[in-house]
Amino acid sequence: VQLQAFGGGLVQAGGSPRLSCALSGFPLGYYAVGWFRQAPGKEREGVSCIGNSGRSTTYSDSVKGRFTISRDSAKNTVYLQMNNLKPEDTAVYYCAADERTGRSSKYFCDNGMYYWGQGTEVTVSS
Repeated sequence: VQLQAFGGGLVQAGGSPRLSCALSGFPLGYYAVGWFRQAPGKEREGVSCIGNSGRSTTYSDSVKGRFTISRDSAKNTVYLQMNNLKPEDTAVYYCAADERTGRSSKYFCDNGMYYWGQGTEVTVSS
């Protein structure tokens, strides 16, 4: 089970990059997947999570209306489209996955997931 996140970098405020999380070793449909971030000196935050069915999504209040999570089962990839970036979005972004059933996407965003990928850093300049 491996997750690889990419798409970060230096972005100007107001920019709209897209992060990708490529999953290998397991079919996407069996797993909930989430994006988490951690800024320097701050606790980890569940940014957005999507359930294994793809129908349930959750967003943190700080990104709601600006970020969109989606998945492509054919590519076994989950995306995080980030729009109207702000300097406070600067953080290392991690993707994670979990195969436990019976839990909502909100549960996973609030409590974390079992499998984690390496982070991709997003720096938003003002």
